[in-house]
Amino acid sequence: MKLKIGAVGRPSSNGAIVKRIMRLAALGTFFLLLVGPFRGGWMKAETDFPNYYTAAVLVREHQPLHKYYDWTWFARQMNRAGNGTQVGAYTPQTPLTMLPMVGLAGFPPQSAKRIWLVCNLLFLGATVWLLSRITGFRFETIWLLAFCGYFSLRTNFHFGQYYVFLLFLLTVAFYFLDRKRDWMGGITAGIAFGLKLYGGPFLLLFAFKRQWKALLGMTATILLLAGIATLLFGPADVLYYATQILPRSLEMGQVDPYNPGDATFATILMRSFVMEPELNPHPYWQAPWLLFFLRSFISHAIVAFLFLGVVRKRTTDRHDFAWFVIAVLLLSTSTSSYTYILLLLPLVLLLEESAPVRNVFLVASYMLLTMPLGPAWLFPKVWLLFSLFIMAGWPCWRGMSRRWAVAAVSVVALISALNAKQRMVSYENEPGQRFERVAVQSGALFSSYPVVSRAGLFYQSMGRDRYVLRWLHDGRSEELAFEGQAVQPRLAPDGASVDFELVANRNSAMMEFDPSTRRSVSIAMAFNADRAATAVSPNGKWMAFESAQDGPMHIWLRDLSTGRERRLTGGNCNSSAPAWELDSKALLFASDCQRAFGLPALYRARLNENEN
Repeated sequence: MKLKIGAVGRPSSNGAIVKRIMRLAALGTFFLLLVGPFRGGWMKAETDFPNYYTAAVLVREHQPLHKYYDWTWFARQMNRAGNGTQVGAYTPQTPLTMLPMVGLAGFPPQSAKRIWLVCNLLFLGATVWLLSRITGFRFETIWLLAFCGYFSLRTNFHFGQYYVFLLFLLTVAFYFLDRKRDWMGGITAGIAFGLKLYGGPFLLLFAFKRQWKALLGMTATILLLAGIATLLFGPADVLYYATQILPRSLEMGQVDPYNPGDATFATILMRSFVMEPELNPHPYWQAPWLLFFLRSFISHAIVAFLFLGVVRKRTTDRHDFAWFVIAVLLLSTSTSSYTYILLLLPLVLLLEESAPVRNVFLVASYMLLTMPLGPAWLFPKVWLLFSLFIMAGWPCWRGMSRRWAVAAVSVVALISALNAKQRMVSYENEPGQRFERVAVQSGALFSSYPVVSRAGLFYQSMGRDRYVLRWLHDGRSEELAFEGQAVQPRLAPDGASVDFELVANRNSAMMEFDPSTRRSVSIAMAFNADRAATAVSPNGKWMAFESAQDGPMHIWLRDLSTGRERRLTGGNCNSSAPAWELDSKALLFASDCQRAFGLPALYRARLNENEN
């Protein structure tokens, strides 16, 4: 006998009472949602909505897409759009993630967020209604199940996040598929993929199940959205996203890939096998090859066993769709509490088909995954989500030949070994394997734009709520905070002071900090948002410059006497902001290798003795 929570039937007197109680409970929890998370988001403008809003403003202004992924440039635009000194970024969103917000960008930021919150309420209500139409559960039952994920709902509404809308899109996609309207299901899944990537694995689902109409509909939609992105931003910027942003976002988290709060397999592996002086100084074992192998092995194994399970056709279409949603989250390289609201869809679909004991596990897993769960360093959410994946896949694998399983594991292991070998070649050329780190500060997420003066080393850093300058001198590091975002420092003409841009109140001003007086004053200097990407050595022999001719941004050296050039940095990551030390014997620069895209650390590259 299978559990049918709130199933429709002929009501007895007891059934009518239960139904009335559930309706009252649904109304009560809706009221709690309004006075709690909804009201909190209504009153406060906090991340992450300002990131989407700012990007939508930039679309209306026809700004180039590749700059959206520059953390410093984007912070300047956030302030100009009315979001104060908040530190934010557009990385790793797709070129069209902001598209639903473009119509809201004409409103002030908080007004736009309030409209988005109302839309999210409507999306949530529509999702619950669609799920009640798809299944035998009543509307109030599904609403109460949704409210069991209160902590996920809270962060979605408080931050003005995107995932209620994404849940709605995935639910609409399944609704069409369930109604045998495969074209529309594929189109909707394609929209979800174009906006947030989460729909991508459904291409595999449609191929595995030979749902050709859905596959063609999704493919056509993806191509159409790619065309729209190309019209908006141009082919060069779309290619930049596809070759530079997307591959990095598929490998690691968007801010701190070592933070156990980001509950993913990618984070477990980064934290376990890669030493990063600021973010992960004490891994369990410094073994980057194992990182590359296991990262590839886990993702390919999940896809392989999805294929082996689905093609055996032992389960229903709704089971397979639910299983794929769980797999999408398991494959993700970046999760947070708001992400897990997506589990409402597979939860409801699986509840209708599962036995009572499994239903208890499903509901409990959903509740635990959406709430704070510790200790974070044990990654309990990863193992719980993996258990959910195994539980959902077990009916598909039951009775499967061991030979198929062994063959799949063997093929995946071979692919992963080849991938790891290739990645090690790139890894060994990264700055972290060739040059020394500079200005190491525990937990620092961003260190860039080094400036070497007679008073010490200055550079841009990320403070608690804004960008600041840090001053390394006399064996200590000092934070210099200002009333706004302090960005892109540069050496002043006197050789000791540092000039920088101060972004505040939707304006930028050039400031000069004098180390001798510790005072900063406004200076009359033409503002140039595009910093110089070259640096000539003090002895006049060398010029260091940035170039992306090989794909990622790298530092190159040019001998000014002969014109000969050589690449200084390597790896599948970005190095930038070169600055010479005063004796011309070493070059400082920033690099985001083995860190999130655009969040670099500082390095020192010493020249060979015959080059001085």
